[in-house]
Amino acid sequence: MEDPKISGAFLESLKRNNDKIRGDRALAIVEDAQIMYKREAEDLALMLKKLKREQENMLDLSPTDANSLVLASDFDARGYVAKDLEMAVKIRNLEIKLELAVNRYTYLFGEKLEIL
Repeated sequence: MEDPKISGAFLESLKRNNDKIRGDRALAIVEDAQIMYKREAEDLALMLKKLKREQENMLDLSPTDANSLVLASDFDARGYVAKDLEMAVKIRNLEIKLELAVNRYTYLFGEKLEIL
């Protein structure tokens, strides 16, 4: 027999059936995973944007102001190419990872993820 003086959320929580408890747990797990997946995709998009900007900035060969230019003898072509290709590979890998993250998010959570 129930005590009429005892009520509240704690008692109601204890009286929930097994399906309701499992449903609540499942919802909590999905919400956490969805938020983390979205954050990861947003972080990837931000890193990608920064890397592309950094690679684009490598084209600026004006060391001090808009009117100056690096002397041909001071330009390290081998170093420039190595760094540019390294950045291109990082960018491509991030693009692939971001595409996979967005596709997996859509598959796992049933909604399209709009990134930046």
